[in-house]
Amino acid sequence: MTQLAAPRSTKPGRDLPVAITVGVGLLVVVVASLFIRKEAFVVLAVLVVCAGLWELAQAFARRAIHLPLLPLLVGSVGILVSAFTAGSEALFVSFMLTVGGVMVWRVLDGSGSRALRDIIGGAFAAAYLPFLAGFVMLMLAESDGPARVLVFILLVVASDTGGFAVGVLLGRHPLAPSVSPKKSWEGLAGSLVLACVVGVVSIQVAFEGEPLVGVFLGLSTVVSATLGDLAESMLKRDLELKDMGRLVPGHGGVLDRLDSLLLTAPAVYLILTLLQPPPVLF
Repeated sequence: MTQLAAPRSTKPGRDLPVAITVGVGLLVVVVASLFIRKEAFVVLAVLVVCAGLWELAQAFARRAIHLPLLPLLVGSVGILVSAFTAGSEALFVSFMLTVGGVMVWRVLDGSGSRALRDIIGGAFAAAYLPFLAGFVMLMLAESDGPARVLVFILLVVASDTGGFAVGVLLGRHPLAPSVSPKKSWEGLAGSLVLACVVGVVSIQVAFEGEPLVGVFLGLSTVVSATLGDLAESMLKRDLELKDMGRLVPGHGGVLDRLDSLLLTAPAVYLILTLLQPPPVLF
C-alpha cells in the first residue's frame, strides 16, 4: 500500500506508465480466472505463492537463512488446494504438516543453530504466504466465491489507490518515518475514504448487503493492508533491499504486490463469513 509523505520526482523510482499498465493487466488476468473457472484462479494463486516463496528464499539468503524450498513449495500446493476443497480445518492441518515437513527436511541435512534458524525461517514463510493466502481459497470455495474474492481484491486496490493519490497530492505528515518515510497520514485518510466507498458499493452490488458491512470491510482493509505493507517494509529494511524481486515490471517483486493482500485476506474472510454469509443453495 503506497501513501507518499510528500510529492517527489518519479524519475529515479517507479516507471509509472509501466506500473499502471502491468497493474491493470494483472487485474484483468485475475478477474478473468475468477469467472472462467474457480480452479483457474486456484492454479494462478499457487503459481503466485510459489513465486513469492522463491523471492523470499533469495532475500533470506542474504542473511544466511536458507529456506527448505522444496517442502515449502509442495506444502504450499497442499495448503491452497486443501483449503479450497476441504475448508478451514484442512487449511490448518496442511499448514502444520508443511511446517513439520520443513523441519524434517532441514534436520536430515544437519542440525545445530543453523538448522534451527532455517526451520524458523521456513515456518515463517509457510505462515506468511500459503497460510494467509489460504483464506482467499476459503472465500473462493463458497457458492458466491468469485464475488467474494473480487470484492476482497477491489478493497485492497481501493486502499492502495486512495493512499497513493492523496499521498502524492496532499501528503505532508509521515505516518511511520522510521519504517517507510513515503507513507503519510493524509494518504491513510485517502485510503480510508476510498476503501469505505468501494466497500459500501460492492457489498450492495455483489450481495445486496447492508452498507454498514461495507464500512467495516473498508476500515479493516485499510488497517490490515497498512500493517501488511509496513511489515514488509521492515523486512526489506532489515534485508537491505529496495524490492523483494524483479518479477513484476514497474512494481518490483511478487511479494511487493502481495504484502497488503496477505494480511487483509483473513480480515475480509472473517467479516464476510460473520456478517454476510453465503446464500443457501437448494
